[in-house]
Amino acid sequence: MNPTDTTAWMQEDWNARAREDAHYYVAFGRRKQSEEEFFATAADVVRLLRAELKRLPRGNPRARRAIEIGCGPGRLLKPMSECFGEIHGVDISDEMIRLAQRNLRNVPHAHAHHAPHSDLRAFADDSFDLAYSYAVFQHIPSREIVWNYLREARRVLKVGGILRCQINGLPETAARYDTWSGVRIQGEEVAAFARQHHLQLLALEGVGTQYMWVTLCKKPEGWQPSADAPEVHIRRITNASSGEPVIPPRGRFAFLSIWVDRLLADADLNHLGVEIGGKAGIVNYIGPAEADGLQQVNCQLPAGLGTGLQPVRLYWQGRPISPERHIRVLPPPPQVPRIVSVSDGIDLMAGTLFHSGVVKVTIEETSQPESFQALIGGRPVEIEDIFCTDPVPPRYEINFRLPNGLPPGPQVLEMSLGRRHFAPLQVEIQTPPNSAL
Repeated sequence: MNPTDTTAWMQEDWNARAREDAHYYVAFGRRKQSEEEFFATAADVVRLLRAELKRLPRGNPRARRAIEIGCGPGRLLKPMSECFGEIHGVDISDEMIRLAQRNLRNVPHAHAHHAPHSDLRAFADDSFDLAYSYAVFQHIPSREIVWNYLREARRVLKVGGILRCQINGLPETAARYDTWSGVRIQGEEVAAFARQHHLQLLALEGVGTQYMWVTLCKKPEGWQPSADAPEVHIRRITNASSGEPVIPPRGRFAFLSIWVDRLLADADLNHLGVEIGGKAGIVNYIGPAEADGLQQVNCQLPAGLGTGLQPVRLYWQGRPISPERHIRVLPPPPQVPRIVSVSDGIDLMAGTLFHSGVVKVTIEETSQPESFQALIGGRPVEIEDIFCTDPVPPRYEINFRLPNGLPPGPQVLEMSLGRRHFAPLQVEIQTPPNSAL
């Protein structure tokens, strides 16, 4: 399919979604959300985006400009407008833009634009301090359109400007993608893109998940980081989750935070390395400098790391740049499978009120998700799909269909994983609607 046909397909589908229930398709939590509830769902994402402002040069926030790729009806654009003197949003759907313009009518410095060509051609080079995008690229069926948006973001950013975006980093599993389940791009591809386009790669978080976060800083054309780096001092090393000076060798808590001073300004994930116990860790985040000059470097522990005190060193382009420090690695706890959430498969915020005919279960810390079974009202369910949403805990999403003819009203959901039986869950069944996603 050529790019023109793809953008027309995207526009048609997203216009239809905007007319049907824009709040649902953007926030994907509940059908027919109120405006207040819809905008409240932006809080966590806005907090993540505002944290990136520390990376920008100090100055008057009112002199800064930002652009959002895929702004929808303005869910993020409206709260982010408080941080800038001028902010713009683009979207492939003119119906979404119409809603955004209505929602932004009392914010004179916020502007929403229809972008029918899926690019930023309406904006000049070197004109923005921040570009951002959330849960947009994961709905684009063309890799070339995603890569072009990243190239366009670099073009419109000022030197030193920041791009913070979310990309679907799940493994490739489909031969063809559509305007809901879009393309997938791997972390190593993003790292290679950064090297090719003179971008400083500062964060690559959630690799292998649907919500892989990327932070890039625009550098001048031809930029290459210095081959030499001064020796840095590691002030402290902690567990990235708890702040404690101990860490397990695997699982969700197997991430270090290394607090460093005098880190090279050019430091990025393509050139900075961390060695733990003689093995290369996976550096996934370099934070902005704090007021005292300290910077946070986060790293996932390498596989096969032994327990006890393990040496930690930083490397720059393969050469050590820090004295050796140590972290205590504790024996790993046993995997204890647990149910993280159970919800209606379409209205995720409906909780245990099931009315779509499909149920979504999220389960963690198991290597055998295929052994999952469930009964509802004493009747077995039909498993539709099982897939890994995060390889680290690990976490799986299991979707199953309710048995045909199940009467509405209170029911008991029983779930098991092999020989492990979870506590029964009281749920409520409503008659499935005539239409589903």
